[in-house]
Amino acid sequence: MSSEIQKVHLRTKGILPVQKLRVLANAGIISHADGYPLQDDQFQPNSIDLRLGEKAYRVRCSFLPEDESVDQKLEKLSQYDFSITDGAILEPNCVYIIPLLEELHLPSHISPQKTLFNGNKNGVDYQIVSGEHLSAKANPKSTTGRLDVFTRVITDYSHRFEEIRSGYKGKMYLEVVPKSFPIKIKTGQRLNQLRIRHGYTVLSDQDILRTHSSDPMLFTEGGDPVDVDDLKVNNGLFLSVNLHASEGKIVGYKAKKHRDYIDLNNINYYEVSEFWEPIYHQPDDHLILEPEAFYIFASKERCRIPEYLAAEMIAYDTGSGELRTHYAGFFDSGFGGRVEDKGARAVLEVRSHDVPFLIEDGQTFCSMKFEPNTEVPQFVYGDDIESNYQGQELRLGKHFKQ
Repeated sequence: MSSEIQKVHLRTKGILPVQKLRVLANAGIISHADGYPLQDDQFQPNSIDLRLGEKAYRVRCSFLPEDESVDQKLEKLSQYDFSITDGAILEPNCVYIIPLLEELHLPSHISPQKTLFNGNKNGVDYQIVSGEHLSAKANPKSTTGRLDVFTRVITDYSHRFEEIRSGYKGKMYLEVVPKSFPIKIKTGQRLNQLRIRHGYTVLSDQDILRTHSSDPMLFTEGGDPVDVDDLKVNNGLFLSVNLHASEGKIVGYKAKKHRDYIDLNNINYYEVSEFWEPIYHQPDDHLILEPEAFYIFASKERCRIPEYLAAEMIAYDTGSGELRTHYAGFFDSGFGGRVEDKGARAVLEVRSHDVPFLIEDGQTFCSMKFEPNTEVPQFVYGDDIESNYQGQELRLGKHFKQ
């Protein structure tokens, strides 16, 4: 018998903050493979980093296992597997499936005010009191997108990538497709992050306007809050691309092809010029993107995420399908700092498909959807937790010398 019962009340809809994620880990809802306990620095303000497991599978194609487990699909599609415990190189444009070290044991749907008992740890039973069901959503980490590594989480019997339904109990897998550069990976490295939702709710356009009026979230290049009448909202808050700078200044980068591999362990290590072509300001403030080339740009606006909200960047639907504006799409609470810090630019990872595509300074590129947290996180994104991209301008991933 347990000596103590700890009740965990989830009363408001939204994303669970770090303090609740730790409780779910203690309760066994977030678990780990034997021999790989969760690390304290996996916990971010609104998410938990997911770690690569011990083995990778090279598969013929991507898939969704709607009617099967992922392991059953791997039996049909795997060409070979290999250990990554001591490191291994993944080649560009090849599809790999890597089991993750974390597992989920989400409660099934429950009626309001019913209770669930989940595991126990250190003599404590955790009693989850919840009025909504718990689900999860994954995203690539920022550095993953900036390396042009395409990733997405897959779970058993799922018909959608990255989304994990209420009641799911089992392993998680990561599909990994390097695009521009070979990458060297190793067990325990973190390419994706997972957030857990209590119910699901997003701020309406009116909520965004109202929030910005009292707690600015978008700033001009000069650091002034954007006038509320100038905000572009339509099922989210729109951001545009910056191609303007003084003469001789860099406004973006284009990935070079056929480069050496990047070891994900090497931070602030690689020369930018070996992997990237700088794109300099042009007098006419426009650029033609080459088909299937990969680019890094920055948003024209500067943004910040208040501590009571989190945000997801959504690709802007042009209706043509020719432009993908990001891979990494999640912003933790506190990104961009306080109002007096005047925000930070969002980095845009861009690829044009099929045809050359013209982009111009100030062109709409993406939108941000905001979700409330169930409560304010114990800590937020920023210098105190050594966040890599706080206060950023245009910036490549942390593996390159800045």
